[in-house]
Amino acid sequence: MNPSEKTQLDPCACRRKGAKLEVYDWLSDIPESHDDTNLVEVRFKNTRKGYYRNTTHIKLAPGDLVAVEASPGHDIGEVTLTGRLVLIQMKKNNVKIDNPELKRVYRKAKPNDLEKFEEAKAKEHDTMIRARKIAEDLHLNMKIGDVEYQGDGNKAIFYYIADERVDFRQLIKVLAEAFRVRIEMKQIGARQEAGRIGGLGP
Repeated sequence: MNPSEKTQLDPCACRRKGAKLEVYDWLSDIPESHDDTNLVEVRFKNTRKGYYRNTTHIKLAPGDLVAVEASPGHDIGEVTLTGRLVLIQMKKNNVKIDNPELKRVYRKAKPNDLEKFEEAKAKEHDTMIRARKIAEDLHLNMKIGDVEYQGDGNKAIFYYIADERVDFRQLIKVLAEAFRVRIEMKQIGARQEAGRIGGLGP
């Protein structure tokens, strides 16, 4: 075939053995005016992700570490998507573009941000072990499978497995006193726990 006669693939109709590249179909649903959207997808430890507004139009690309708005303080995550692809993922996950709860990207992570982030990560394993002992002492029928500190160290998420409803009120009080951080409890399944092996950082 003459190189000048090479067929140009139509991204909206590309098929291979009956399987279509769905991402191109989704792209066709997104108006061209959203090419330069200020929304970005950010990944945190393991599989946790969120969508943030880049209101100051910082030049960002996948792989950049950023400080993002949290409640309270800030968190550190890795940019995974920018541009129209973010809108596709938001559509798949039923997150509205005009959701008032979407928080902001503050900045690309600075050395002092990353230093605090590493200090927080270094505490996670010991915090998990101590938290398991606290839950056991309170006779709670649950297992704490992982701990994730916020990037600034002001908050910690305790991921747990339980077969029945658990009253956390006393546990949260004791954990807050023990670790001096804001506490969030998040339930996961056994399969999710197996998938929470991983990390984030330089």
